[in-house]
Amino acid sequence: MTGARHTIGQVVRELSADFPDLTISKVRFLEGKGLITPERTPAGYRLFSDDQVERLRFVLTSQRDRFWPLKVIADALDQMDRGLSVDLDAPAPGRPAPPPAGALPGATGPAVQAVDFSSREAVRVSRSELCRSAGIEPSQLDDIASFGLVHADREGWYSSHDVDIARAVATFASFGLEPRHLRMFRLAADREAALVQQTLTASRPAPDEREGMRNELAAACLALHVALVRAELG
Repeated sequence: MTGARHTIGQVVRELSADFPDLTISKVRFLEGKGLITPERTPAGYRLFSDDQVERLRFVLTSQRDRFWPLKVIADALDQMDRGLSVDLDAPAPGRPAPPPAGALPGATGPAVQAVDFSSREAVRVSRSELCRSAGIEPSQLDDIASFGLVHADREGWYSSHDVDIARAVATFASFGLEPRHLRMFRLAADREAALVQQTLTASRPAPDEREGMRNELAAACLALHVALVRAELG
């Protein structure tokens, strides 16, 4: 082997200036998803080449700045591995561009993407950026917020989760559904999140297993919800 090799702790420290919320657990999670492939010593310790560190940086940047889900990031990495170019300024591969400001997406909105329940890097989105990304007017954002679907922090910033929520609400709006009709989703999500937290508390998993267990429980909640709705719609 040639070139520098970095331990997982060194990698976290090296990237912490740009990604202060990065943890060893998050790196292991991304490895488990096949997005990075560190080498292993005979004793089982991970060693990251410079290329793998830059690959991890690309993954984290795509999550934070482009709001790409892991499946889209994996597709982009696969294209890069095969020597193909990836337009980083274009819409995410396999995902349509957000509609222009003031317009609402039509009935053929984005398909459901693979959901990553790992903690996202901290992202702060301004009011105007959220409206532009979701394709909604400021007055619509006010309406969405009034029903507790999105929340700005004390300084007026929104999170990447708020962007996802606003996009979904915009799709419902294209069918004539208003935020007041969607309040039930917030109540259901709160109950499901509470159930996950209660289960984690009762199970008392080891610290290095907690995130994986939380992700599995959250994915099960989503799968059950989809299955129940699908069953009702026939």
